[in-house]
Amino acid sequence: MLSKRQSKYFKSLQLKKYRQAEGKFLVEGAKGVEEVLKSDWEVEALLATSEYLKTLDKGLFRKKFDLFEVKENDLLQVGTFKSNSTGLAVVKMPEQSLNANWKEEMVLALDQINDPGNLGTIVRIADWYGIKQIVCSRDTTDVFSPKVINATMGSFTRVKVHYTDLRSFLSECERHVYGALLDGQSIYQTKLQHGVILMGSESHGISEELRPLVTHSIKIPGRGGAESLNVAVATAVVLDNFARNI
Repeated sequence: MLSKRQSKYFKSLQLKKYRQAEGKFLVEGAKGVEEVLKSDWEVEALLATSEYLKTLDKGLFRKKFDLFEVKENDLLQVGTFKSNSTGLAVVKMPEQSLNANWKEEMVLALDQINDPGNLGTIVRIADWYGIKQIVCSRDTTDVFSPKVINATMGSFTRVKVHYTDLRSFLSECERHVYGALLDGQSIYQTKLQHGVILMGSESHGISEELRPLVTHSIKIPGRGGAESLNVAVATAVVLDNFARNI
C-alpha cells in the first residue's frame, strides 16, 4: 500500500512547479508505461495492479526502480486518468538539449502551441515521420504535463523536445526555415529541402517577430470553406509532403 506521503508526492507531479522542482513526471496507462520501460529513460517508481504486472515481459524489469503493487483506486488517486486498471510510472526528466548533429536533420519548431492535446499529437506525428527533434518557444505548453504525455502514446521516448528563445534559434540556425502561413506559397509548388519547419499557434499562427526569419513561406491549399486546419493536422500534412519530396 502507498503511504499518505508517497501518494502526496506522486500526485504533486501533476503540477508543473512540482515536476520542475523534482525533475520527475508521470506516465499513465499500459501503452505509455511499457514504452518508457523499454526505453533508456530512467524510471524512479512503477505503480501497477497485480493483473497488469502479470502481463509485462520480465525483461522490462531489468531496470532498477521502486515497485508498488496497488489497487486501481490508488492509481486513480495519484494520477489523472478517470479509469486506469494497469499502471503508472514516475520518470526522471532527461536532458532535452539538441543533438550535436541537429543541422543534418529535419527539425520541427513550434511557436506558442498552448493546447496539451495538440502538442502530444504533434510529438506522435513527428515520431511517425522520423523527426527526432522539436524546438519549442518557451511559452509552448509543458511537454511533461500528463495530458501531453498521454497524447504522445509513448512517442515522447523517441522525440527530443527542447525549449528555447525561438527568435535567437532561428536567427542563428543558418538553415532553410519553412513557415506555415496563410499567405504562403502552396506547399505542392514549393521545392522542399532539409531545414527547419516552423508551425504557429492554434489561434494566431506564427508570431509577428518570427515571420521575418522565415525563408520559405508555405501553405496548405484548401478546397472547401473551413477557415483553418487544426495545428496538429496541418503539421501532419506538411511533414507528409516533406517525407515524399526529399
